[in-house]
Amino acid sequence: MSRYILAIETSCDETAASIIKDGTEIISNVVSSQIDSHKRFGGVVPEIASRHHVEQITIVIEECLIQAGMEPTDLAAVAVTEGPGLVGALLIGINAAKAFAFAHGLPLIPVHHIAGHIYANALVQPMEFPLLALVVSGGHTELVYMKEHGSFELIGETRDDAAGEAYDKVARVLNLPYPGGPHIDRLAHEAQEAVPFPRVWLEEDSYDFSFSGLKSAVINYKHNLDQRGEEIIPAQVAKGFQDSVVEVLTAKTVRAAREYSVKQVIAAGGVSANKGLRNALEEAFANEGIPFYVPPLKLCTDNAAMIGAAGFYMYEAGVKGNMSMNGKPGMELESWVK
Repeated sequence: MSRYILAIETSCDETAASIIKDGTEIISNVVSSQIDSHKRFGGVVPEIASRHHVEQITIVIEECLIQAGMEPTDLAAVAVTEGPGLVGALLIGINAAKAFAFAHGLPLIPVHHIAGHIYANALVQPMEFPLLALVVSGGHTELVYMKEHGSFELIGETRDDAAGEAYDKVARVLNLPYPGGPHIDRLAHEAQEAVPFPRVWLEEDSYDFSFSGLKSAVINYKHNLDQRGEEIIPAQVAKGFQDSVVEVLTAKTVRAAREYSVKQVIAAGGVSANKGLRNALEEAFANEGIPFYVPPLKLCTDNAAMIGAAGFYMYEAGVKGNMSMNGKPGMELESWVK
């Protein structure tokens, strides 16, 4: 018998709800974005994000049910992002999920936001284990090894700025709108030449990442031009910056895939929508003979469908939350199978 999961995601600046069938099929997926509200500030303002979630959450859940043509009695459980994220934003989704689950007698499933990004791939392609996931977003850059559903081994992470964070900071240096990632990606593809920026590899055997020094190199490059009264060419800077990020991410992912002898490599998170990164990873793993998958663009950025996909497998594994659930802004990615 098919099982339907209502999922809710409010970890940052997207108010989202979705209904997922058996962890692999999207029945409905509704996202209310706040980008226009935060654009003038150059980044997400937590208080504004929370207020928007309050205004939108019941509307989004209702629209999700209407689009699916379903009633609460058709659902098996409610999944919700427990963390990480902005604590005020998380609490809106969590309390809405608690209320809905309590009112309709449904189990509550607490989902890690990054597990959700990883499981977005399950909505488009069966996950084959062992696999390697490259997670690249505004707050995370991680390599995660999975030997089965719900098993997460963190083998590499950022030591400072996440890739998406570095993109946004460099975009501000170039006077590009928020969010900066898509604009840098677009400019990088327009340039014929690139400003040569360093690649940060860290220790020889390390799978960790560091993008703070690269960000500083871009800032210093601009300052030097300003002092000499020379004009910056944004496209060449964007290409040089992106080339550095993509080369390091790709090389370390390929090396990890070889060492761990994985059957599949997947990418996840908002930065996995980047064309330069997608193309580099596709080419690298075609050469390696290892299947590589990345979700469509609409499932790379924050959405509730990914939370429902992860929530389904947690439900099947017997993982449940309770009414004392709270937002966990610094939540660690831990396995739900032992």
